[in-house]
Amino acid sequence: MFKLFSLLLCLSLLLQLNSNAQDADNDNILNAKPFFINGEAKRIPAFTEPSEWIKEELWVETTFDSDNDGQLDRMHVWVTRPNQTENGKLKLPIVYHSSPYFGLRLMDILKKTPQKYFWDVEQVLGQNPKPRKHLDLKRREKRPFESRTEDKQWVPRGYVMVYSASPGTELSDGVPTIGGENESLAPKAVIDWLNGRANGYRTRRGNKKVRAFWSSGKVGMIGTSYDGTLALAAATTGVEGLAAIIPIAPVSSWYQYYRSNGLVRSPGAYLGEDVDVLYDMIHTADKDKRANNNKRVRDAILMKKQDRTTGDYNNFWAGRDYLKKANNIKAAMLISHGFNDWNVMPEQSFRIYNAAKEQGLSYQLYYHQNGHGGPPPFKLLNRWFTKYLHGIDNQIEEDPKVWILREDQESILPYQDFPDPKASGVPLFLQAGNPAQGTLSTAETTSQKNETLLDDYSISGKELALDAQSNNRLLYVTPTLKKDIRISGEVKVTINLSSNRPAANLSVWLVSLPWNKEKGAMMYENIITRGWADPKNYKSISNEEPLEKNKFYDVSFKLMPDDQIIKAGQEIGLMIFSSDKEFTLHPPKGTELTIDLNKTSIMLPVVGGVDVFEEAVK
Repeated sequence: MFKLFSLLLCLSLLLQLNSNAQDADNDNILNAKPFFINGEAKRIPAFTEPSEWIKEELWVETTFDSDNDGQLDRMHVWVTRPNQTENGKLKLPIVYHSSPYFGLRLMDILKKTPQKYFWDVEQVLGQNPKPRKHLDLKRREKRPFESRTEDKQWVPRGYVMVYSASPGTELSDGVPTIGGENESLAPKAVIDWLNGRANGYRTRRGNKKVRAFWSSGKVGMIGTSYDGTLALAAATTGVEGLAAIIPIAPVSSWYQYYRSNGLVRSPGAYLGEDVDVLYDMIHTADKDKRANNNKRVRDAILMKKQDRTTGDYNNFWAGRDYLKKANNIKAAMLISHGFNDWNVMPEQSFRIYNAAKEQGLSYQLYYHQNGHGGPPPFKLLNRWFTKYLHGIDNQIEEDPKVWILREDQESILPYQDFPDPKASGVPLFLQAGNPAQGTLSTAETTSQKNETLLDDYSISGKELALDAQSNNRLLYVTPTLKKDIRISGEVKVTINLSSNRPAANLSVWLVSLPWNKEKGAMMYENIITRGWADPKNYKSISNEEPLEKNKFYDVSFKLMPDDQIIKAGQEIGLMIFSSDKEFTLHPPKGTELTIDLNKTSIMLPVVGGVDVFEEAVK
């Protein structure tokens, strides 16, 4: 009898435990939904175990055939979602990341890429460049190419992560066009699929369809550099469902990435790169289609129309300016960039920010003092997607429009706008003193002699700034600052010059002196901002004119936008030179530039204006 009782008791306990387990599972399912505290999506315990996530890959059909094979291109897509979405009842918003880099390990490629695969920058200005060799890359075959960091960041907060490879990269059909229309339409197709308007297939060439039955239809795109560029590109299509984008250090104009005011200028650290070089770096599509793609797109379009001879702006570049279609953008934009990004330069995001204001869009701008990349603090990211993807009214529209990480790398301060509305232009004029250095002053002079410099690309900008005397640059400095001043906005320069040759590079650095030579010194401690221009384009960046010997021209342009505190004890120096070793072409040495000091000036955007500047230098 006792044994029977014990058996019944054990059975009862097992049934109770099973019932409790079922109740727990039911509670887990019932509680597996997004929740929010103080306007931010919080981690959901039921969504946090990666081993329980559903991961799948598929191909989304687009509306174009960019590889010209007679079939509509399909983009390779992969998904990470909570298993609670499988029953079709739980629908979640999407964080979407598209990239041309999923098919390769970019940094490995760049480290191993000999200079012969870039354009040779040693050439006479105005002549056609020498031919270059072309890369033919292998493709990473391991897939899907998930981002565990993004999965762990967003899936537990009630989002589905979606990734796609851009045209002609990784396992996607098509061909890269570096800013061409297909690179905008490809992410649009994925967003259309997420909203039930496009077809997804289980295999690349199969007919078995896949539906995004777990999608709420609300999509937010995020990415850095080219990936952030694709988010902007998708937004310019006006696609329904793309509610928000967070582009980090994006390209808004491919012309301004590879050119500057009519000048052929490389992105920082990639001397000799151009659109066709980048094409080679990302073109990892089918081997059997590459030769035809190269002939039709790289050779017939990119290499033919990019124009490394004059550097002028043309229809090719106009078609790669996303702000030409800014009026289509509906997505709320949180934009992030570094003031010391000399790869994708800070003017790129500044253009988007201004366009967002003009369009009346929801926007915020986050700038930091560092280099390429750098997302906003996660709290900003979270609030942005919580508002526009989950639809939680967290009053984000009332937040400051601009956030800037200050020089201490800790203080993130809010501002009403960028540039700071309290900043106004302080005109500074040049007074002779070279080959040592002249001075910068608010006092205008009209009877000075001209000063000259000789071009020598082999001397770096840093060396020129450190030289006590140099015939290869002109340097004009303010008195030592007695108080800190803050500049906010774009420095405008007008340089009246002549050249002894029909073409010349023109480079301008605004520097903080004395130069901090300590190891680990931040770039902004020495270089405030920079800019480059082609004097032949003094009238227009679209039409250059050969320079007549000894004829003077007014060359006016803006340096990169900045917001920086220049400390007491420093001097602000304007350095004018010709070829910039790190960025421009390297013509034969010896070009002589003559500067008319009486007609040359800069406009420095100082918070507080002339009064604050004068007080700081008196």
